[in-house]
Amino acid sequence: MASSAPPLVFDTEFRPEHGRPVAEAPGIVRVTAPNASAYTFTGTNSFLLGHERLALVDPGPEDSSHEAALIAAIAGRPLTAILLTHTHKDHSAAAAKWRREHGVPLWFGGRHRLSRPRRRFEINPVGPSCDWDLVPDRLLTDDQTIPAGDLELTVHATPGHCANHLAFGLGGTDILLSGDHVMGWNSTLVSVPDGSMADYLASLDKVIALPYARYLPAHGGPIANGPAHAAALKAHRQNRNDQLIAAIGNGARTLHSVVAAIYPTQPTKLRRAARMTMAAHVEYLEARGELRVQRGLLGTSLSLP
Repeated sequence: MASSAPPLVFDTEFRPEHGRPVAEAPGIVRVTAPNASAYTFTGTNSFLLGHERLALVDPGPEDSSHEAALIAAIAGRPLTAILLTHTHKDHSAAAAKWRREHGVPLWFGGRHRLSRPRRRFEINPVGPSCDWDLVPDRLLTDDQTIPAGDLELTVHATPGHCANHLAFGLGGTDILLSGDHVMGWNSTLVSVPDGSMADYLASLDKVIALPYARYLPAHGGPIANGPAHAAALKAHRQNRNDQLIAAIGNGARTLHSVVAAIYPTQPTKLRRAARMTMAAHVEYLEARGELRVQRGLLGTSLSLP
């Protein structure tokens, strides 16, 4: 049966205008950090929310030029809070400095934590990119309403990319700050045990059902029809599940051979991200009883039930 999900189309033409304040909507200004990479696309989007009083969402990396650009965009207005969508360092590395030097409280969804306990001898591939020691001044929880400068946000817990990921809905609008959960330039990295594919898919269902049409992600440009794009991302992940099972049915027995079968032409620099996300798919399918996994000191063996 053909999928009823819309086609998945990525916008890779976004021009970030690094260092310049860009008005995305009334009371929302974007300033993109100059930390472009294979994982961050054109850089991390920091958002200033409010009119006369402001909140800063995702201050980004420690970069003096980005800090100066944000200070210029704030233009002397009081900054009431720093909000984090999550605690990967491309979003949060500068947060402690902003709190210390500007006296602004830090609000987010709790200290960085794994989506599940590590197995014996297991390495968290994204561990060095996580802000393990950052502690919030205010713990944000699901469905909570909070002030953001002189605006109001609703907090939506969206675990999957990592356990403490949050999205923020702007009160009185159709706008959702979607962080790394839904982005328009690429699908989201889900790396176990930091993230969870089951949580990620459940969080997609959650945002699709919320009353927001336009998404402003933490990397890349605005998404005009956020729920449709989220539905396409979900269908994409379901297709990857099918491809993984098919690869094993055709004789693949290791994660390496599965990645080679599904991504035969992918550049080497992107193969690591594919391997991490496919490992999350393996765990998801294993938990559903659709895949058998044997783990040992010499590696992991995959088979169908």
